Amino acid sequence: MSNEQILLPMLGMMVLTAVVWFFLYARRIPAMRRAGKPTQAYTTPDKGAAFLPEEVSYPANNLRNLFELPVLFYALCLYLYVTASADGVQVAAAWAFVGLRTAHSIIHCTVNIVILRFLSYFAAALVLWFMLGRALLSAAGF
Repeated sequence: MSNEQILLPMLGMMVLTAVVWFFLYARRIPAMRRAGKPTQAYTTPDKGAAFLPEEVSYPANNLRNLFELPVLFYALCLYLYVTASADGVQVAAAWAFVGLRTAHSIIHCTVNIVILRFLSYFAAALVLWFMLGRALLSAAGF
């Protein structure tokens, strides 16, 4: 396994973020047109929420969420790459993180069943903390 393989899950997360961004506008723009309000009426998320159905906000909420824990994921993957400490376990865990975050995004952007969304989020977070713990142990020489 080459060290560069840790970069591929990062690209996967970037693709997921782009897909959610496009999905957000594919839902929001038609909903705004149906609401018939002038564009200036949407100056804040709260104002926009007053005119649009709740489910139109799901992708926007998910997009914000993709800039929370995934930021640590990106930094950790870059650390593993730069230090040449990415191994097969770290790469598999990174792909597991991407898969769980993809499940989280699908749930969050569509049906938004909170317990399913939470479980996928929590499982992804555990994978991230596992990766971080392994990186710390490796850096400490264990």
